[in-house]
Amino acid sequence: MKKLWITLLLLPGWAQASWALLDPKGPIAADEKQLILTAFALMLIVVIPVIVMTFAFAWKYRASNTAATYAPKWDYSHQVEAVVWLVPAVIVLILSTLVWRSTHALTPEKPLVSAVKPLTVQVVAMNWKWLFIYPEQGVASVNELVIPVGTPVQFLITSDSVMNSFFIPRLGGQIYAMAGMQTELNLQADEPGTYRGLDTQFSGAGFSGMHFETQATPVAAFEQWVKDTRNSRLVLDDTRLKQLEVPSEDVTPTRFSRVTPQLFESILQKYAPHAGAQIKG
Repeated sequence: MKKLWITLLLLPGWAQASWALLDPKGPIAADEKQLILTAFALMLIVVIPVIVMTFAFAWKYRASNTAATYAPKWDYSHQVEAVVWLVPAVIVLILSTLVWRSTHALTPEKPLVSAVKPLTVQVVAMNWKWLFIYPEQGVASVNELVIPVGTPVQFLITSDSVMNSFFIPRLGGQIYAMAGMQTELNLQADEPGTYRGLDTQFSGAGFSGMHFETQATPVAAFEQWVKDTRNSRLVLDDTRLKQLEVPSEDVTPTRFSRVTPQLFESILQKYAPHAGAQIKG
């Protein structure tokens, strides 16, 4: 019964993420939406005729229709065999081509082509909160992600806890966050707005509250946010990091004016002391 209640509580979040996939606000999400709709349309080529024929056959061969042809010894048709084999084969071939092309075009670590210099954001999944470090700006935040519109964002992602999944549905697909490993995700927001970010990998009691707001703002507003964050009294050092590592639920967004250099790398090395243990992708 407890598992049932947990599932029901999570359904609204999954529903929101599902609808968000059809309302993209960035180039990666837009390409993924097109891929989903194309694959859906191809599948309907099989589904719709099957549904129609099911009702048509049931009506034609109903008990009251004595005019229907009764052929109990019929067992083979070249036409039927051609349709049931060729149509699925063509659909599979088209889908395979789409998957091959999209896998290479939308691979998470592939940088976005843009004349604008990308912004780097280091992401750390914790229990049960998200830590965002801006290494070039020297600031950080918890459960608050701010990015400039029209600027490619390179997310370098890891976990300081169990495996999690980083996902901003309106900007692009999800990617896993794993301790001792670095994954990379390149996204971009084309329109100003506030977009929901969440964890799609169950990670314990506080999982339902492990979400954040992604604020896509004009460049000037982003620079002002960085300036305001630098006025915060909080500093993200080793002591503060240990406090963040303590499991906590529904954490209020927090900003840090300074970050200890190489803090993200130290989190990686804590679980993978050898450089070869880190991976990308």
